Amino acid sequence: VQLVESGGGLVQPGGSLRLSCAGSGIIFSVINMAWYRQAPGKERELVASIIVPGSTWYSDSVKGRFTISRDNAKNAVYLQMNNLNPEDTAVYYCNTRDKTLTWGQGSTVTVSS
Repeated sequence: VQLVESGGGLVQPGGSLRLSCAGSGIIFSVINMAWYRQAPGKERELVASIIVPGSTWYSDSVKGRFTISRDNAKNAVYLQMNNLNPEDTAVYYCNTRDKTLTWGQGSTVTVSS
């Protein structure tokens, strides 16, 4: 199983990005998936998750700004990030809600003016 995150980059405060997570050897539609992030000097944290029936959860720090979704046909999970601020700067990773898969390389998001 391999996870590949993409879509990160440099964005100004208030901007938006959409991260994508693709997986080989795994079917996302039957698994509770999540996005995590690790800021410089900090531990990796859970920011959003989506369970199989479609319910979502968000950390307080991103609630109302980030949206997690999945496309079963494309076997992909997405994280739409709006109104980004410098505190969102981090490497973003996808994994199962229970962190059972090998971590991918992540996608770096830098929010700076």
